[in-house]
Amino acid sequence: MSSVEKSLDYTAGEMMTVTAARALENGTTCFVGIGLPSEAANLARLTHAPDVVLIYESGTLQTRPEVLPLSIGDGELCETALTTVSVPEMFRYWLQGGKINVGFLGTAQIDRYCNLNTTLIGDYTAPKVRLPGGGGAPEIATNAGEVFITLKHSKRAFVDQVDFITTLGFGRDGKGRDGVPNIGKGPTRVITDLCVMKPDPETKELVVVSLHPGVTAEQVQEATGWEIRFAETLENTPEPSARELEVLRALKERTAQAHAGQ
Repeated sequence: MSSVEKSLDYTAGEMMTVTAARALENGTTCFVGIGLPSEAANLARLTHAPDVVLIYESGTLQTRPEVLPLSIGDGELCETALTTVSVPEMFRYWLQGGKINVGFLGTAQIDRYCNLNTTLIGDYTAPKVRLPGGGGAPEIATNAGEVFITLKHSKRAFVDQVDFITTLGFGRDGKGRDGVPNIGKGPTRVITDLCVMKPDPETKELVVVSLHPGVTAEQVQEATGWEIRFAETLENTPEPSARELEVLRALKERTAQAHAGQ
C-alpha cells in the first residue's frame, strides 16, 4: 500500500502540524499542551478556526499568542488571553466541569491502546531517563470530551507497552475506561508525521486510517513497535495548502525571532 506523491514542497513535520490543526473545528474549546499540540492549535486559530478557544494549564482562557509559548508560564499567553484564572479554578471548574471539548496532547511514548508515558524510560526503580512528568495531561485525558494526540512516528515512541502509564488511554487491555462514569471519550485520533490513526470502536487498538502523501504502509510498520493494523479502506491525507504553509512558517519564524537568545 502506498500513498499519493507530494505536489508541494513541505516537510513531514509541516504535514503533521497542518493535519493536526485541521482536526480542530471552529468554535471548539481546546485544552492545549505545549510543543507540537500548541503549534497545531495556533495554526488552526490563524487559519480555518478563528473562533477556537485555546486554554492552557496556567489558567489562560481564550489566549491568542502571536508567537508559540516556551512553557505554560510564558507571559505571551497571559498577555493575549481574554482572562486568566487560578490553576485550581482551571481544573476544578473548567476541566472537571465538562467545559473542554478537546484536549490536545503530546507524549514521549504511546502504545497500541493510546496510553501515554511522560514519566520515565526503563524500569521504574532504576530508569534510564526521567521525563518531565504528566503535568495536567492525566486530568485532561480523563475529563476532556475527547483527546487528540500528536507526535513524531518512531519505534522509540510507538512501543508495544509503555514503560509507565502517565496518562490513561484505554488501559493495558483496551478496557480501562469501561464502566467508568463521568469520563470523556479518551483519545479519538493520533496524528504523526507519517499517518493518522484512530482507535478501533470495539477493541480500542490503534488503526491507521490515512497515509500522508509519499508515505507507504511499510514505512509506518517499520516505525511502529507492534504489528500495526490498517483500515480496509485506507485514505490519503490531504496535502497542506499554500496558505496553511505560509501561515505556519510565519508563525515559526516569529517565534524563533522572539525567543532568540532566551
